[in-house]
Amino acid sequence: MTDKAEEANEGADVTDEPNLDAIEAATSDALYKQFGTGPDGLAGDEAARRLERYGPNALEDKKTSVFLKFLSYFWGPIPWMIEVAGVLSAIVRHWPDLIIICILLAFNALVGFWQEHQAENAVEALKKQLALKARVRRDGAWTECDASTLVPGDVIRLRLGDIVPADVKLFEGDYLSVDQSALTGESLPVNKEAGGVAYSGSVVKQGEMVALVVATGASTYFGRTAKLVSSAKTASHFQKAVLNIGDYLIHLSLILVAILIVVQLFRGDHFLTIMQFALILTVASIPVAMPAVLSITMAIGAVALSKMKAIVSRLESIEEMAGMNILCSDKTGTLTQNKLKLGEPAVFNDAEVKDLVLAGALASKEEDRDPIDLAVLAGLKPDWGFEEFKQNRFVPFDPVRKRTEAEVTGPAGKDFQVAKGAPQVVLDLCKPPDDLKTAVEDKVNTLAKSGYRTLGVARTDDGGAWTFLGLLPLFDPPREDSAETIQRAGEHGIEVKMVTGDNVAIAKEIAGQLKLGTNIETADRFFKETSGDQSAAKSRQAIEKVEGFAQVFPEHKFEIVKAIQSTGHIVGMTGDGVNDAPALKQADVGIAVSGATDAARAAADLVLTAPGLSVIVTAVESARKIFERMNSYAIYRITETIRIMVFMVLAMLVFNFYPITALMIILLAILNDLPIMAIAYDNTWLDPQPVRWDMRRVLTTATVLGSIGVVETFGMLFIAKSLLGIGLAQLQSVIFLKLVVAGHLTLFVARSKKPFFSRPFPAPILLGAIVVTQALAAMVVGFGWFVTAIPWSWVGLIWLYCLAWLAIEDWAKLQVYKHLDQSGKRHRSFLERLGRTHHEHGTLWSKAR
Repeated sequence: MTDKAEEANEGADVTDEPNLDAIEAATSDALYKQFGTGPDGLAGDEAARRLERYGPNALEDKKTSVFLKFLSYFWGPIPWMIEVAGVLSAIVRHWPDLIIICILLAFNALVGFWQEHQAENAVEALKKQLALKARVRRDGAWTECDASTLVPGDVIRLRLGDIVPADVKLFEGDYLSVDQSALTGESLPVNKEAGGVAYSGSVVKQGEMVALVVATGASTYFGRTAKLVSSAKTASHFQKAVLNIGDYLIHLSLILVAILIVVQLFRGDHFLTIMQFALILTVASIPVAMPAVLSITMAIGAVALSKMKAIVSRLESIEEMAGMNILCSDKTGTLTQNKLKLGEPAVFNDAEVKDLVLAGALASKEEDRDPIDLAVLAGLKPDWGFEEFKQNRFVPFDPVRKRTEAEVTGPAGKDFQVAKGAPQVVLDLCKPPDDLKTAVEDKVNTLAKSGYRTLGVARTDDGGAWTFLGLLPLFDPPREDSAETIQRAGEHGIEVKMVTGDNVAIAKEIAGQLKLGTNIETADRFFKETSGDQSAAKSRQAIEKVEGFAQVFPEHKFEIVKAIQSTGHIVGMTGDGVNDAPALKQADVGIAVSGATDAARAAADLVLTAPGLSVIVTAVESARKIFERMNSYAIYRITETIRIMVFMVLAMLVFNFYPITALMIILLAILNDLPIMAIAYDNTWLDPQPVRWDMRRVLTTATVLGSIGVVETFGMLFIAKSLLGIGLAQLQSVIFLKLVVAGHLTLFVARSKKPFFSRPFPAPILLGAIVVTQALAAMVVGFGWFVTAIPWSWVGLIWLYCLAWLAIEDWAKLQVYKHLDQSGKRHRSFLERLGRTHHEHGTLWSKAR
């Protein structure tokens, strides 16, 4: 840092809310003095002092106190029903019922609060991993830091793809094109020059400049910084389906309870007793634990993915990942190593290799850490005198110009310009004769067939005219794990389509090495003609069949995703640039690859922190397992509601007595909810194909299992009442234990599409939770805690009875799945007959023609 800047630091008095109009009008020197800084930025200790004074460069989250959040779990439809049941118990002086109801109320609140707290902590940890970064100059050196640590007076560098981290004054560089539509509503990017102001949250579309931070955090013009992790509150398709199940169960319960109340009142039962029992029965039957199960399952999955170097920015996107069947993948850095190596240069116009490589290096900038620039610079030899040249002005690459340029002063003091970029673009600068143009194009195509990407290099002569020096071939070899990963993706039912900006020849070479298929077309072919519904439909069908796309511009990616989605696929798209953001947003699963720009990460659902595709396949596997856990939970919950509600109501209507007491219903609800929370950690089968929500399968399976459960419970009631002649009090204890045991055994049936004793076996935490709750239930009836005791021999017999029915339920489940999958003998026979009939009719039709 300069002495002048250090002196300014001593007495700097930065305004908390700066006047941006005045700042834009002020000179750089005046602002350096005002902010106590200089071109070399702040000293580290001064930045630390300012951070303590002004706080983090972020908006303060309004967080509800932990105590108020806990109290909120006692407010709402479900808690109200439990609380009313408690009041009624107190009125009729059923003190044991009141105690257990209070325990149930506290239990639901504690479980819900704790699970949400864990989920919030998980999401917060993911957000920290996605923290916005900034390149800042401190202690005279450029470094990278979290944008939240920026302070007024910092000097930062902004380049293509960055999200502007604070309000800044631009003071060094040619220009900056920023998209501030999200802030001001302007539809087009705004060009900024030195002396202008850029606002926090805008996105750099083109250019590169150095800027002075003038406002941070809540003091910025719009009072906020860019938020990278989406807090979308809309439920995913799967969540909506599960919540619809919850509504269905509530309505079913209320209808059955209403019938029960009317009949019992007609029979002369006491109103308060009936209402207390009805309320408790309803509470026990509706999915009280559903929100907690949903949140913790998604959060646990997100944490597991983050450990695999895949950060989920939108938890609901896990479901889309489970159903993804087409992945549009970038080539560079995703399928390839993104470690460019310089090949053998091709010279033209009698240039020498030294002149060609040197000019290419002078049109590069090492501090930008651009892979192409670094590869060219690595091709320099020590005795070529690169250090003797001075780069006066540098224009970075952008997608429109497709080249870099620099103004250079040579060792002899002569000024000249150099350029490197797309061969056709650099060649056009030189206005070449046809024979040179043809020779260059032939060489580019020859190199491309060998997998080389080429850069054209040109330099101005003494008269200022451009001279084409030659081609620099660059090769980016495939990643070692790409071929294996693509094969794994295919085994998981995911088709990988390569999307690259390179030409068709390079794309086919890499695709051939990776066994992706070489049916690769240029993107222009599909998007030149967009008029007419019929041509658009044909274009969509053609896009679906193509195995890859070459010469793709960012706007093409968005259209490719839309076209494939329109044919019914769930599409994933990888990207890393600011212009990839629309495609990442449009995709069902937007994936920002390792090293992506801040803008791409902000638009993505999944942010990869490790290179390559293998992380994506691993994330898909994890997402499908999460989906299966939720599917198991849905089947189990519907089954239990049918089993309990239908049995209770029918038993009371037919026999006119309570098969279990209100207290037992409360205990049953607690014992059922304990193990179901552990399903989020369960081992589960991995579906080899993309999975989607199948409500017909869930409802059919649950209805069959629930109906069997009703018959099973009535069987136990008949044995205990008619054959053994057990009294009412002990009969209620028998039915209670039977419902607990059978419910948990049903979880073993519901959690797998295979026989319940097949792999994968239940996770130790789930098995342990079930064993503990079963032991508690056995002790409740065996020792007579809150209920009438029954002999321990009866406990053993109830277990044997439920195990016998477990085999029946499992057999019925397998038959349902065979029927739904049309894999039973009857279906196979029918399909074979249908196939023969079609074949015969097809033969006759062919003969007739």
